[in-house]
Amino acid sequence: MPNVSRHSSLAPAYTGRLSTSPIPALRLPDESMDPQAAYRFIHDELMLDGSSRLNLATFVTTWMDPEAAELMSETFDKNMIDKDEYPVTAAIEQRCVCMVADLFHAENLRDDDPSTAIGVSTVGSSEAVMLAGLALKWKWRQRLEQRGEEWKGRTPNLVMGANVQVVWEKFCRYFDVEPRYLPMAQGRYVITPEQVVDAVDDDTIGVVAILGTTFTGELEPVAEICEALDTLAAIEGKPDVPVHVDAASGGFVVPFLHPDLVWDFRLPRVVSINVSGHKYGLTYPGLGFAVWRSAEHLPEELVFRVNYLGGDMPTFTLNFSRPGNQVVGQYYNFLRLGRDGYLQVMRCLSENAQWLAHELADMDHFEVISDGSDIPVVAFKLVEGTKFTVFDISSLLRGYGWQVPAYTMPEGAEDVAVLRVVVREGFSANLARALRDDLVEVLAKLKKVGVGGFADEEHFAH
Repeated sequence: MPNVSRHSSLAPAYTGRLSTSPIPALRLPDESMDPQAAYRFIHDELMLDGSSRLNLATFVTTWMDPEAAELMSETFDKNMIDKDEYPVTAAIEQRCVCMVADLFHAENLRDDDPSTAIGVSTVGSSEAVMLAGLALKWKWRQRLEQRGEEWKGRTPNLVMGANVQVVWEKFCRYFDVEPRYLPMAQGRYVITPEQVVDAVDDDTIGVVAILGTTFTGELEPVAEICEALDTLAAIEGKPDVPVHVDAASGGFVVPFLHPDLVWDFRLPRVVSINVSGHKYGLTYPGLGFAVWRSAEHLPEELVFRVNYLGGDMPTFTLNFSRPGNQVVGQYYNFLRLGRDGYLQVMRCLSENAQWLAHELADMDHFEVISDGSDIPVVAFKLVEGTKFTVFDISSLLRGYGWQVPAYTMPEGAEDVAVLRVVVREGFSANLARALRDDLVEVLAKLKKVGVGGFADEEHFAH
C-alpha cells in the first residue's frame, strides 16, 4: 500500500494534528497545515461566537442578498485607494457619494457631473466623523484668520449631547478639541436648542445633532437647533456656528419613513453629514460616508494628492488602503432596492419594531422609551418597584441565544437603566414573536426567584 502524505486530501477530518496537538494561539506554528484542516479548525472555533442574526445590540447589518455577498467576495482584492488601477470601482464609489448627497439634498448637484457631490466613502461612520470634525476645526481657524484674529493658543470646542457615540469623544481627544457635553435629564434623552445656545461661543467649531441616537434611537430636533442658532447669529457680536448632523443610524431611514422632516442640507446651517452604509444602508461592515453641503465647507488643506499609484489622485480620508468590496455592496443595494425598495424595507422594520414595543408596553413590567417609530429601535426600562434589573433580563436572554444590551443612560440620567432592541434587515415578524415569548419566560423565572437582581451593571460588564 502506498504511503499517504500528511498533506493528502485523504487525511482524516478530526484525527491527527487537530485532535492530538494544541494549535499555537500566540505564535506562528512551526509547521504548515493542510488548507482544509486550517479551515475546519477556525470554523469550529468560531461556532463559539454568538449568532450575529440574534445580536439585537448592534446596528450593523448582518444579512444581505446572496448576490451582494458574491459581488463583494469578488472584489476583496481591489484596493479602494488605487483609483488609477481600478477606475470602475472608483467611479462606483463616486456614484454612491452622489446618491447619498442627493438623498440629503446637497447643493449644486448636476446629473452630468458627479464631481459636484462633495464627499467620500469611509471605513464606517467613525472615520467620517473624524473627517467632518477636522473640516469644522479648519473652518473655525479660517474664520478667525479672516477676522484678523490669531487662533494659536485658543482652544476650540465642540458642542454636543452626552448621548453622542464614543467616536466624538475620540475626535476631541485626538485632535485637541474641548468637548462640551450637554446633559440629559429624566425623561429627556436628546439635547435642546436652549442648551445649545447657552453652550456656544466664538471658539465653538460646530454643534453636533444626532439623527437616531445610539441610546434610544430618538431624533434630535435639528431644525429647531438650527433656528435657535440662526436667531443667535443675527445678534451683533454673537457667534455664527455651523451644524453637523450625525446621521449614522438614521440617515438611511428618515428620508424614507419621514420624508417631510427637514433635518439635512435643506437647512442652510447644516454643513456636513455622516451616515453608516453598514447600518441601515444595509451593507456588511465597514462602510460609511461623509458628505458636505458644497466644496467651500471642505477646506482644501485637508485634501492630499498622490501620484505614486499611477495618476494624480486626491484623497481626504484618514485611512489609505482598504478593499473596494464595501462600496460595491452598497452600490448593489442602491441599484437593487432604489427608493421604493428602501421605503419597503424601512417600513417593514418599523412595523416590526412598533409591534414589539406594543407587546412590551402590555407586559406591565416595562415602560417604553422609544417605540421604533423614529427609526426601528426600541428602548425600554423596568417600571418602578421591580425587584430584578434590566441586567438580569439581558443575562437570562443570552441563555435563549438573544443578545439584548442593558446599560445606563448618559450624564444627567445615569439612574435610568434600559434595554434596547435594534430591529434590522433579517429580524422578521416571527423572530419578533419568538423574542416576545422568550422574554415572557425570562420574566416568569425572575419573578419566581423572588429576590433582588443577581446581576448588576458592574457584573454584567464582565
